Amino acid sequence: MDARSGIDVSVPPSGTGCIDCEASGGWWLHLRRCAQCGHIGCCDNSPSRHATAHARSTGHPVIRSFEPGEDWFWDYRSSTYFDGPELAPPAHHPPDQTAPGPAPRVPADWADRLH
Repeated sequence: MDARSGIDVSVPPSGTGCIDCEASGGWWLHLRRCAQCGHIGCCDNSPSRHATAHARSTGHPVIRSFEPGEDWFWDYRSSTYFDGPELAPPAHHPPDQTAPGPAPRVPADWADRLH
């Protein structure tokens, strides 16, 4: 299957942080953006792994990094990285946003809680 079948370049991101962590009061290490609907979720090293959970629950197969300086895509169907098109801005969270974040909710022992 063509990786581009899971990409909509017109959809903006859902926000600047993991939408599910924001709703639950959680925190994240790095952020991932659903290339189909713009859902921002946390990476698989984060405690809650919301980006992968979103892909599984919706069937949206492609994510893009939402970190400054990163522009890679990941296709869950083939478990491969690839170069893809420019998505609707912004391309990443604000550069001054901490990783892990958000800073006020990150526990002191955050590194011990990663997957």
